Amino acid sequence: MTRILVYMFHPDPARSKANAALARAAAALPGVEVIDMQAECPDGHYGDSAAEVARLLTAGRIVLQFPLQWYSTPPLLKAWQDAVLTRMFYIRYETEGRLLEGTPLMVATTAGNVPEAYRPGGANLFAMTDMLAPLRATANRCGLPWAEPFVLYRAMDLTPEELDAAAADYADTLARWIATPLQRAA
Repeated sequence: MTRILVYMFHPDPARSKANAALARAAAALPGVEVIDMQAECPDGHYGDSAAEVARLLTAGRIVLQFPLQWYSTPPLLKAWQDAVLTRMFYIRYETEGRLLEGTPLMVATTAGNVPEAYRPGGANLFAMTDMLAPLRATANRCGLPWAEPFVLYRAMDLTPEELDAAAADYADTLARWIATPLQRAA
C-alpha cells in the first residue's frame, strides 16, 4: 500500500475546528499518516531537515494541509519549503530531489470567506487558484504532479453537521485521489 503523508500546517491546532476535522478524516484512511507540523516544530524552525527528507522519500503521495492566512500559507509551511525543498532541490538534487520527483502533491486548504469572495472582483479580488499559484509553481519546479486542490470555505462558520460533511468529503476526495493510478512520464 502506498504511504500518503498529510502535512498539517496549522499554527494553533488545538483551536482549529476545520483543519482538525479534516486531519481526523484523513487519518482514518488506510495508509495515511497525518503529521502535525506545529507539534513537530513548535519554534517554527527545522533543526533536522535530513529526517524530514528521509520521511518525504517514503511517501507515495503528499498533501499539504493548512488554513489560508492573509492570502498565503502559514509561516511554518514557508519555513518547511525553505529548509526541506531548498535542501532537496538546490543543494542535494542528485541524491534527494531527483528521488522525490514524480510524487503527486495535493493542497488542502481552509478559507474563512465564502467561495464568491475568491473570484476577480470578489471581496478577496483573486480566485483561489491564483492564491495557490505559488504552491503550484513550487510543485512544477520540483517535478511533483499537481492534483486538484481541496478547498473548504467558511471554515470558521460551519455548523458541526457541515463540518462532519466537509470532513467526509475530504476523506472521499483523498480516497479517490489515492486510488487514481499514477501517470508516469514516458
